[in-house]
Amino acid sequence: MTIGSISGRLPSPLAGIGVRAPAPSLCSADATFSTDPVRGEFEGYASLFGVMDLGRDVVMPGAFRDTIERRGAPGVKLLWQHDPGQPLGVWTSIEEDGRGLYVRGALDLQQGKSREALSLMQKGALDGLSIGYRTEIERKDPSTGLRRLERIDLWEISLVTFPLLPQARVRSVKAAPPPGRNPYFM
Repeated sequence: MTIGSISGRLPSPLAGIGVRAPAPSLCSADATFSTDPVRGEFEGYASLFGVMDLGRDVVMPGAFRDTIERRGAPGVKLLWQHDPGQPLGVWTSIEEDGRGLYVRGALDLQQGKSREALSLMQKGALDGLSIGYRTEIERKDPSTGLRRLERIDLWEISLVTFPLLPQARVRSVKAAPPPGRNPYFM
């Protein structure tokens, strides 16, 4: 006897953390990428301070400080398109500087999706970074609707096709190895 089947996307394991917590948010930034095609390493800005996104949010300097101290880079997930079922690798460094949240990541090139992501970044087809977080402290301007995010609980940073900021694009990608040379067996 068949009782039925369940299809569709399961809810994120991050959803519903804390009874009074605001819903998880996604935000993209001006991503400047540099990649290493041999090791699958890349870097860029996952968030910029003082830049309004299309959702009318502005991340303020220091917003990530508590998360970085509490979790460090290993505690923030590196995902494909914000899908918790598709981790791509690990963040090796996450730090705030004067411009924003600068990150360095390493793709797990033993996974097909990570190799696909690297190939797409090298071709310029995948060029966005986007953060998944819960807002802890915000200040909202009632006249403009602008939210200033002063403290963020950062859960994940994703490689995305369509980042929330229009200028969130790859700026530089290192050249691939010469034709005929396999970058995985050098």
